[in-house]
Amino acid sequence: MLPYIGALDQGTTSTRFIVFDSAGRVVSAAQREHRQIYPQPGWVEHDPEEILRSAQAVMGEAMAGRGLAATHLAAIGITNQRETTVVWNRRTGKPVSHAIVWQDTRTSDYVSELARQGGQDRFRAKTGLPLSTYFSSWKIRWILDHIPESREQSEAGDLLFGNIDTFLVWHLTGGPDGGIHVTDVTNASRTQLMNLSTLAWDKELLDAFGIPAAILPKICSSSEVYGEVKEGSVCGVRIAGILGDQQAALVGQACFHPGEAKNTYGTGCFLLMNTGEQPVQSKCGLITTVAFKFGNKPAHYALEGSIAITGALVQWLRDNLGLIGTSSEIEALGRSVADNGGVYFVPAFSGLYAPYWKHNARGVITGLTRYANKGHLARAVLEATAFQTREVVEAMEKDCGASLEVLRVDGGMVENDLLMQFQADVLNRPVVKSSINETTSLGAAYAAGLAVGFFKNTEDLCQKWTAARTWTPNLDDDRRREMYRLWKKAVARSFDWID
Repeated sequence: MLPYIGALDQGTTSTRFIVFDSAGRVVSAAQREHRQIYPQPGWVEHDPEEILRSAQAVMGEAMAGRGLAATHLAAIGITNQRETTVVWNRRTGKPVSHAIVWQDTRTSDYVSELARQGGQDRFRAKTGLPLSTYFSSWKIRWILDHIPESREQSEAGDLLFGNIDTFLVWHLTGGPDGGIHVTDVTNASRTQLMNLSTLAWDKELLDAFGIPAAILPKICSSSEVYGEVKEGSVCGVRIAGILGDQQAALVGQACFHPGEAKNTYGTGCFLLMNTGEQPVQSKCGLITTVAFKFGNKPAHYALEGSIAITGALVQWLRDNLGLIGTSSEIEALGRSVADNGGVYFVPAFSGLYAPYWKHNARGVITGLTRYANKGHLARAVLEATAFQTREVVEAMEKDCGASLEVLRVDGGMVENDLLMQFQADVLNRPVVKSSINETTSLGAAYAAGLAVGFFKNTEDLCQKWTAARTWTPNLDDDRRREMYRLWKKAVARSFDWID
């Protein structure tokens, strides 16, 4: 058996390629950031060709860094930022526009119009999703409506749609010269165009959103051989796994059994709980999504609480206000004060996602006095992540009728000890970090490895999971209740800011 497995992890702010051994240890890695493009307030874009170049570059850098050849890799898995939408020409491979990123809110008028005709939950029974600017459906519609000639070209079969996974796989497997146009069920479940029960594109949904079926990729499982890379440093290696990034983290955290959950702290924050082989419809503001589907086995579903702005708020403090030079400096700044000084920051920059789904909310800072300083603001920024997570945990527990005893955590922000301790404090339950930091990439590697026999089965993967650290609650009950009350009061101030 070949000794290693690869994972291409294309995230909201950067692209990484990581090579793992059979124990799940990192052998080699490379990473590159890409531009965040903000043409107008509420608009967020990426350059798909820049992302493709970054993907090709990091694969080459990671392989060269340890002197590896393509023949050392059993397969490659891909994980990606979800919902971010690309439409491109099937003959040239060129995108018709920049990618519209999942955070983008330009389609809010579309959402409001359709919601007036049947309510925000009119497609929830089929898709598990509320009407929101978050998902891919409206982003596709916007491109077809606003990019000259794109609707005519799409109806003629000249254009292709994909989230970033599809765009990368198509180019890596040949592009205009026979590239494979596929996605997996986890990414398809985020388009609002797939029926959760049939795991197929749904004609009623396509008609409602005005999207021609000809542009859509084939829906596959999350773990199977899709094709081979046609050129570059990993030429000839099979692509055998695709997972949306949050589902990949669920797999990387070995949450293969119903009731197991993880929270990923990245640009946004995403808490997923495995609910087994039947979808659970949320009554508390969560979304229902596909967790994973391995080969011919039944799909597993998940409840998800999606929070738009967490790590991105730290970046905003760094880039827009200049209060810190690097993101890691926020912990020291937050520790420069004993508490938040009464300051609460609700980062509804792109509206509020779970459990509110208010696309017309906007960010607010409340509780400011002359006493407040930049340390209090830094602390409020970190606490916003923990408070939003508690809201999602409470909604998930109500939907499932059971208590979440322990929260498994991963992502870049788990290195912030101040945040993780406050997360345990505000949740009043243990928070546990995996011994492997790169759980999202690892999940993609697991999916690919299962498809080609590199890993035996999911029980084998469960044995590889170990805890690196546990934070336990250490906050007075009265203080916890009062802080959470004020947080909820601050959230209410953000509602309906946009008329």
